Amino acid sequence: MLFISRAGLVDAERVELKIFSTIERGPMDKVNGIVVHQTGGSSAESAFSSYRHKGANGAHFLIDKDGTIYQTASLYRVANHVGKLQSRCISTKVCSPEEFKSSHELRNKYTQLSRREHKKKFPERYPSNFDSIGIEIVGGIVLEDGESSIYEDVNANQNASLQWLVRELSETLHVSMQEVYRHPDVSYKVKTEAKTAKWN
Repeated sequence: MLFISRAGLVDAERVELKIFSTIERGPMDKVNGIVVHQTGGSSAESAFSSYRHKGANGAHFLIDKDGTIYQTASLYRVANHVGKLQSRCISTKVCSPEEFKSSHELRNKYTQLSRREHKKKFPERYPSNFDSIGIEIVGGIVLEDGESSIYEDVNANQNASLQWLVRELSETLHVSMQEVYRHPDVSYKVKTEAKTAKWN
C-alpha cells in the first residue's frame, strides 16, 4: 500500500516527486482506472520540457528508461492523458441493438462518440481523464507512419517499475486490475503505443 499525502503525493522510496502544476486540472474525486502510455520523445527530459508549458497535457507518473518512477501530478487532480474515448460496449461486444446502431453511426465521428461516452457512468464507459491515473513510459517512436507508427520496446527496468507501480496503485486506490489499459485500448492512438508494457 502506498502512503498518499493530503496533497495527493506519494511517499515511497521508489517514487521521485517532480510535480508540474501545468498539467493538473480540476479535482479528481474517484479513480476508476489506470491508463498506460508511451512518450513520443526518447527521454524523460523531453517529456518534462513539454510539461513546463501552461495547459500542457501529461500523466500522473513517468517511468524513465532506467526504471526511475517520477510522480508528475497529484493523484487528486485530473490530468489530460486519455483523449477521446472509444465506445466500450462496441469494443467489448455487449451493446444493446439500439446502442450498437447509434454508436456504429458515429464510428468515424470520434469527437461526437467520445462526448456520448462521457455522459455514461462508469463502468458503462472506459476510464477517462476525469477518473483515471495516467502512467507514461519513456520510449520514442522508431518508425513514423501515422496510426501505424512503431514505438520502441519497453525495457525490463521499465516493466519492473510498471508492475510495482500498477500493483501499488491498484491496492491503494481500490482499482480493479481489469481496469488497467494501454492507451490505444480506450482511445484513438497509435496501435503500438505501450504494446510491450507488462504489468501482470
